[in-house]
Amino acid sequence: MGKDSAFYKDKSKNQKLKLRDLESQLPKPAQDYIKSKEQNAQPSSLISYCYDLLTFFRFLEDQNPTITGKDIKKIDYELLDKITPDDIEEYKRYLELNTVGEQHENGKKAIARKLSPLRGMYKYLMVREYVKNDPTQLVELPKIKKDKNIIRMNNYEVQAILDAIDNGNAFTSERQRKYNQKTRCRDLAILTLMLNTGIRVSECNGLDLNDVDFNVNSLTIVRKGGGQDIIYFNDEVSQVLQDYVNGEREYINPIDGHETALFYSLQGRRISVDAIENLVKKYAKMVVPNKKITPHKLRSTYGTALYRETGDIRLVADVLGHENINTTIDYYAAIEDEHKRQARNAVDFRRKDN
Repeated sequence: MGKDSAFYKDKSKNQKLKLRDLESQLPKPAQDYIKSKEQNAQPSSLISYCYDLLTFFRFLEDQNPTITGKDIKKIDYELLDKITPDDIEEYKRYLELNTVGEQHENGKKAIARKLSPLRGMYKYLMVREYVKNDPTQLVELPKIKKDKNIIRMNNYEVQAILDAIDNGNAFTSERQRKYNQKTRCRDLAILTLMLNTGIRVSECNGLDLNDVDFNVNSLTIVRKGGGQDIIYFNDEVSQVLQDYVNGEREYINPIDGHETALFYSLQGRRISVDAIENLVKKYAKMVVPNKKITPHKLRSTYGTALYRETGDIRLVADVLGHENINTTIDYYAAIEDEHKRQARNAVDFRRKDN
């Protein structure tokens, strides 16, 4: 159950193996930095750090005259000490757009994220006096404006997307309608669950049947950081989950190793994160074509609705599993405009007191 399930144990093991493989491709200074973070950071985060650092070292290997021609593994402290702020600026331009070799294009937010582990590595090396210079501190990070126009669905759109699944009335071909009938209960259960609890797509993917307690309408989930949590759902969620469990799921023949999963693909495998993302986008495109709806937008839709109903930002943070309440405050800052509009009629100095 929860983080003790075979699924999460296998996932954890595979992440650690992947991390060690990526670490082995890095030069020693970067390996030392990644290893120093292992006790306090999640393997998934460190895997991303490794990919970003490898991108930087490949850039140096390919385009920096100080490093060009050298094996990445042989880059040492002395070579890293020769990197200048101009080199980092050039790397920023490389991250923004590169059309030769390792092709990519990144926006300001992605560039800032990719520079973060590089800055962390140099800070680590400076503190331990492995290098004398930190060129990353002399380069400004891209300025990112906070977007208060967070995409979410209104009540009408939520009902429309659930009706599209339940009735199949948004499908234009007979073939689509027949396929919908095979997965209708599952898809309705997934969308209803996510819209009424705000769980992440990875938390939904990891659910086992025994994580659901219909006696108290609760779910045991594993959060993004690896911690276990219990959340509660309403009677509507309970009904669609039971319809799926006692219906479509009964006819699934799971393959070995997938017997405990709550949600299945038609092939009898635990439904993947990609599959959940695709089915959300599929139904949303039919019903809400003017909005780019993803599983995370279902999460923000729920969080917004919960905040509107309760006005309790701490409750929203707790239910959504935000470790830092500032994340919740920043994310739902747009809702404050509604409170400001309410204030316009709250004070009337001409009104006579009773």
